[in-house]
Amino acid sequence: MQSPERFDKEGFLLNLADWTPGLAEELAANEGIELTAAHWEVIELLRGYYSEFDSSPAMRALVKYCRQQLGPEKGRSIYLMSLFPGSPAKLGSKIAGLPKPDNCL
Repeated sequence: MQSPERFDKEGFLLNLADWTPGLAEELAANEGIELTAAHWEVIELLRGYYSEFDSSPAMRALVKYCRQQLGPEKGRSIYLMSLFPGSPAKLGSKIAGLPKPDNCL
């Protein structure tokens, strides 16, 4: 894994510019996730959301944005939870190299 000073105490990347697809693979592996095309689609969407709104989306905003960008079948919390178990907004943002969403515990 990368040097600890690159991450906060919860494992979120401190500098967005340090993110790479390879680092995403490492972060996902640490969470027990093997990234598939479906994961990458959501990771790219999360990074797009961040560049558009300058923040990581909370769950409700993520579901809405996925529905708008990817269609109704992928814009559902159950779909996102199948990819990023527990808290898709938090876990997805972590793997995407983004800051922790504001309202996530």
